[in-house]
Amino acid sequence: MREDVVLELLKQVKSGKVSIDDARTALEGVELSEETYLSAVDHGVFNEPTPGTVVRSSISPAGDSIIIVLLGLWGLVWTLFWAGSLSYGLYNQWDQQLLSLFLAMTLTTLIIMGIVYLRFVMPDLVIIKHRRNKYITPNDSEGWKKYEV
Repeated sequence: MREDVVLELLKQVKSGKVSIDDARTALEGVELSEETYLSAVDHGVFNEPTPGTVVRSSISPAGDSIIIVLLGLWGLVWTLFWAGSLSYGLYNQWDQQLLSLFLAMTLTTLIIMGIVYLRFVMPDLVIIKHRRNKYITPNDSEGWKKYEV
């Protein structure tokens, strides 16, 4: 998630780049009622998210890098080249060893692109709401309920 203007302004005030008075004048036109504030806080804190929803995530800072974009384009071009060569070779009945080279290079390029994506683009932190277990383990004494008949 990208940082918004208010968070950036707060960081600048904390570091001393912007004075408190300048920050107040910058936020002078911003209005936030107490009801809106409380509903936003209650929605994020007290409402239970449904299972499987992403509660919080932060994108890796290297994901916005131009070198990652260029590497993705490089991988796309090479993948198209190797897959196109494989298709053309299959159509013209080329030797099996050459076709297996094209297939291996296609898969290798895709694997390298996947590793780069997982390492540099995927979020550093993803919190997902999971559902509870369907059974209670024998060691979980707090999960047991005593029923009297």
